[in-house]
Amino acid sequence: MDGIPISALRALRRAALACVFLTGAAWAGDPADHPLSADGKLRFHWQETASPRFVVEMAAYAGVLHWMDTPREWGQGASPYGKRVASASGATAIRNVFAFALDTALREDPRYRRSGHGNFFGRIGHAASETVVTRTDGGRRRFATWRFGSAIGAACLSNVWYPDRLNTFSKGMEQGAATIGLDLLGNIASEFWPDVKHKLFRRR
Repeated sequence: MDGIPISALRALRRAALACVFLTGAAWAGDPADHPLSADGKLRFHWQETASPRFVVEMAAYAGVLHWMDTPREWGQGASPYGKRVASASGATAIRNVFAFALDTALREDPRYRRSGHGNFFGRIGHAASETVVTRTDGGRRRFATWRFGSAIGAACLSNVWYPDRLNTFSKGMEQGAATIGLDLLGNIASEFWPDVKHKLFRRR
């Protein structure tokens, strides 16, 4: 990610996680839910691409990239910030197209399943597992091809509008890995957000 220092990556992760909590964690399905049809998966990914949460997330993500001046060739100011918003939004939209194609063709379920019980570290482990493993429409568990394939594919494809020095396969792999890391943060937020919301808004 353009030689981003560790401190900047940490700031990006904190901003992304805060954004998920502030706008409502990603929708998490119940393990007892029926398998999603192709139409259901299309609606799921559409909501991930066109929702108030998406707008806030893209604005915040682009703001962090703008603060880090990444990529530096785009410069600073209102127009470069808008370019970063458009870039982030386009990359996310491409990813959701890839994700829909993969989870529909491979009959994988993109929904996050909360644990909702156990100790803190056990639930963190569950969120991490749900990032790597997915359920099929038939209820079996296997490697989340839809998640990793869409993250890496979208990262490599969206790099075409970045400066040439960033439009490489290795940079695409790095960006794909960073996207998976943000997915993990989103799953952690989805795991704990209902508990936080209950404590914040419960009737006294």
